[in-house]
Amino acid sequence: MDQCRHTLEQHNWNIEAAVQDRLNEQEGVPSVFNPPPSRPLQVNTADHRIYSYVVSRPQPRGLLGWGYYLIMLPFRFTYYTILDIFRFALRFIRPDPRSRVTDPVGDIVSFMHSFEEKYGRAHPVFYQGTYSQALNDAKRELRFLLVYLHGDDHQDSDEFCRNTLCAPEVISLINTRMLFWACSTNKPEGYRVSQALRENTYPFLAMIMLKDRRMTVVGRLEGLIQPDDLINQLTFIMDANQTYLVSERLEREERNQTQVLRQQQDEAYLASLRADQEKERKKREERERKRLKEEEVQQQKLAEERRRQNLQEEKERKLECLPPEPSPDDPESVKIIFKLPNDSRVERRFHFSQSLTVIHDFLFSLKESPEKFQIEANFPRRVLPCVPSEEWPTPPTLQEAGLSHTEVLFVQDLTDE
Repeated sequence: MDQCRHTLEQHNWNIEAAVQDRLNEQEGVPSVFNPPPSRPLQVNTADHRIYSYVVSRPQPRGLLGWGYYLIMLPFRFTYYTILDIFRFALRFIRPDPRSRVTDPVGDIVSFMHSFEEKYGRAHPVFYQGTYSQALNDAKRELRFLLVYLHGDDHQDSDEFCRNTLCAPEVISLINTRMLFWACSTNKPEGYRVSQALRENTYPFLAMIMLKDRRMTVVGRLEGLIQPDDLINQLTFIMDANQTYLVSERLEREERNQTQVLRQQQDEAYLASLRADQEKERKKREERERKRLKEEEVQQQKLAEERRRQNLQEEKERKLECLPPEPSPDDPESVKIIFKLPNDSRVERRFHFSQSLTVIHDFLFSLKESPEKFQIEANFPRRVLPCVPSEEWPTPPTLQEAGLSHTEVLFVQDLTDE
């Protein structure tokens, strides 16, 4: 709410002017309250093809008219001469305050209010923005821009505004076929435009349009012109220059189509590029997966090779640590026949006093034995505690395990469990 109130206060609580200024800002046009540095307005006024129409003041008629004209001529000459000398001298004392544009939209709104107070609300729709913004809108929308400079001190301004500018048929023509911007030359914004257009007399109207890619003055109407004559002149100017707008519109459409086509081509190229990049990314990921898989397989092979090597070293160590086999004549010897998981048989003698661990180490050292196994006896069927456990921290001897002089033991493979 504070921002809205501030914006409305800037525009003297004129909601139409505030909305239009905000819309101009959204379209990239600078706000009238943040104008660019003051510089001459870039409008082409040097085109030799500019249509100019000047209405001279009517000559006095009859003896009475000529008599009044001759009597007033010295007074009029003296008044305007003194006024010009006074204005010329005043420039040396202080600069013209109109040369500094500080509140352009305020100048426009002030002129609108004074115009409506003097001539009523029946008038063409005034463009509620700066002259530069009006030029930008006319250029963007490819429309004619009619500029009216109001001379407050000129004797014909009042009659022109009251009888011509506020005529219904003139209002209808201006509102339907062009933008209309107006300001008083006594205001800084109007004075700046006056310096750019360099009018000769008042009332002054200038028709501006986009021509050869530049905003160009294509018509100048000066003097007290009547409503029908004004309509005819404006219509003539628009008809004579309509082809330029049509050509510019076609060129703009062609440029837009070219831009759209280029944009579509760019989008298609980017889509193709993204697809190629995605394919390349997937290829890289696939190569990376294969590389990691190969590394993993290689590491597994190395680990398996190291495990086998360690296992073989352990078997050799166990074999070296085995006590010597007792002789068959030793009464304390035990003959054991081992049935391996691959159905092969191994026979060896052990001493009754030896631990069951020796049996386990002997089987472990065999090439045919599995990595993990347990030894079972048949009568009675039981698993011999050959390795330390919670129940048997120290494995028993063959005699303590109840083995006889001749035994058949079975080796059960536990590698996959």
